[in-house]
Amino acid sequence: MYNTFANANHMQMEEAMKKFLLKASIILMLPIMLVGCGTRSDKNINNEEKKVNVTVSISPVKEFTELIGGDKVKVTSLIADNVEPHDVDLKPRDFEKLTKSELFIYNGLGMEDWLEQVKEQISEDKIKYVDTSENGNPIKTDGKTDPHQWLSLKEAINQCNNIKNALEEVDPENKNYYEENYEKAKTDFEELYNEYLPKFQSLEHKNFVTSHEAFGYLCRDFGLEQQALNDLFGEGELTAKKIEDLVKYCNDNGVTTIFSEEEDSQKEANTLAKEINGEVKPLYTLETKVEGKSYLEVMKINLEEIYNSMSK
Repeated sequence: MYNTFANANHMQMEEAMKKFLLKASIILMLPIMLVGCGTRSDKNINNEEKKVNVTVSISPVKEFTELIGGDKVKVTSLIADNVEPHDVDLKPRDFEKLTKSELFIYNGLGMEDWLEQVKEQISEDKIKYVDTSENGNPIKTDGKTDPHQWLSLKEAINQCNNIKNALEEVDPENKNYYEENYEKAKTDFEELYNEYLPKFQSLEHKNFVTSHEAFGYLCRDFGLEQQALNDLFGEGELTAKKIEDLVKYCNDNGVTTIFSEEEDSQKEANTLAKEINGEVKPLYTLETKVEGKSYLEVMKINLEEIYNSMSK
């Protein structure tokens, strides 16, 4: 028992020391990194128009920022395209990225559970923090806020609007440019929504099953219902009772397709599909970048796959 206590105490001391060293390294670097921060000249040394430096968190926020900012912004990702947003281990170089930026644009709704760590190190008078969920309509499930707002075309429009407003604030000279880009993105998103709304409205069964309970916003947009093998954050245990309940749900609602994105959930999806004599198909949460596909292209793939599974 003493050894267990000692080991636990040692681990706590190690964790505290790691945090201390991270903060110390950041503090030592900040005076150097902050030189020139917070100001932006209109031209660079080659007499070319200087772009707004923006750091973003997750993949969909990056794409929305590029859609609105176009060639007026330089976008840097704090998280690599293939890294899960919850697996972030911030390093001093990540803070350096932020100190060179005028805006830090993030998803919000708790998606970036490491955000407070960033704000502790870099105050809001050094960089403008932009929460793209502001003025949105969040969903709460079992007392938890669903962060997957970008999977709603309606909420994505709101995210783009918040990005537009932030860019106009730091770069008012290009306001019309940002407005035009926003209106185009909004039109494109609305067209995709309007294409699929009547399709889903015409269906008798509007139920589907997926490995990750990430599609609540999409369901709300189109009047659908999801059941999932794992919870909002891709966690959970597929017990025999849960399989039994999902089999009954599938049989009661004519579900013959189980959707899965992650490889680690493929086995569970296959298990359920076998029980209902069904099949497994991909569905993308877009938390990470789908190689070679734009946001709208992947959203259309998702909507088409869900529609096809319900119209059998």
